[in-house]
Amino acid sequence: MASVKVKFRPSTVTDVSGTLYYNVYHRGQKSIHSTAYRLYAEEWNAATSTIELSSAEPQRVEYLQRVATAMKDDLHRFSHLVEYFEQREKPYRAADVVAAFCANTAMLMPFMRLTIERLREAGKIRTSETYASALQSFMRFRRGRDIAIEDIDAELIERYEAYLRDIGVCANSSSFYMRILRAAYNRAVDRGLAKQRSPFKHVYTGVAKTVKRALPLKTIRSIRDLDVGYKPSVEYARDMFLFSFYTRGMSFVDMAYLRKSNLHNGVLTYCRHKTGQQMFIRWEACMQDIVNKYYNPHSPYLLPIISTSSKRSARKQYIYAAHRVNANLKRVAEMLEIEMPLTMYVARHSWASVAHRKNIPLSVISEGMGHDSENTTRIYLTSLDNVAIDRANTLILSSL
Repeated sequence: MASVKVKFRPSTVTDVSGTLYYNVYHRGQKSIHSTAYRLYAEEWNAATSTIELSSAEPQRVEYLQRVATAMKDDLHRFSHLVEYFEQREKPYRAADVVAAFCANTAMLMPFMRLTIERLREAGKIRTSETYASALQSFMRFRRGRDIAIEDIDAELIERYEAYLRDIGVCANSSSFYMRILRAAYNRAVDRGLAKQRSPFKHVYTGVAKTVKRALPLKTIRSIRDLDVGYKPSVEYARDMFLFSFYTRGMSFVDMAYLRKSNLHNGVLTYCRHKTGQQMFIRWEACMQDIVNKYYNPHSPYLLPIISTSSKRSARKQYIYAAHRVNANLKRVAEMLEIEMPLTMYVARHSWASVAHRKNIPLSVISEGMGHDSENTTRIYLTSLDNVAIDRANTLILSSL
């Protein structure tokens, strides 16, 4: 009878996760099936062939638990396949068991995981994360039960949309999940794994206009003056929020990658991760105050978001930091009785809103925030003097 063992292949690159794979043995033959499950060496116990849930990060522990569950499901499927081949009472090879297992990639979970892995290999990290998020949401709806892609129909997707609505997911977030799942479904159809049944035709997949989350200058002042010195994590989140506001609504990812070398002769220069547009910001005293508070002479970074001594990649550090900051900004909102959800993105909307109330031209605001949309008023200008933008920021900051 064939046997199946789980193995771990570490990466040859430092700080890069390795891969789990299955070895199928039968009558002296061996066949390998690689998976999309990614682990670090310290997360795998070779002696017991189990996953170590020793990570301190809740998100990582949750991921490892999902992998452990998926691995258990895979082994269960392998067990059933081996039993099937044995019951046939015909000769079979280890490769036949693996081939039968792979044929089941028409199931949603393994197909999505394979797609996610290929996106990562292609360097499309952010896209792979959106696929993983959509899969996680859908499997919560399914209570962990996989489904054949061929069995996904309009009725099921409508029930999924109703489920999202019932748990309080907004229309745009629901649409986001639907668009990702639709793209994955169409990939499967293109590969001949399912017939096109248009299961998403009756659910919302558009992008609705949302109310801009902006705070008035009075509330920004209250956030700045809030006494949170006895809560370092809350103080840190507050300071990161203020730094974003001070720098014309800089996104957290751009803040994370700022280096000391980006600041030269009183001007902060950086390229937006989202658009690649080069930005120039006149350095102000309030910005320097925050940098001074968290200054690390041994770090090349301007802010304490990414650490060169961490074993995690810079991207993972930024993502985890963003989650922690936004979680602590909720505490800031509670302390000041701010009703709207307070996140780092609110700082960007708030700067634009305050600038508009100061009668700063929309073209200046657009340029100052690094917008590249043709729908902004910048389309009426061929260029804009950065001095005007800096003057606008100084006017806002002096009002605090």
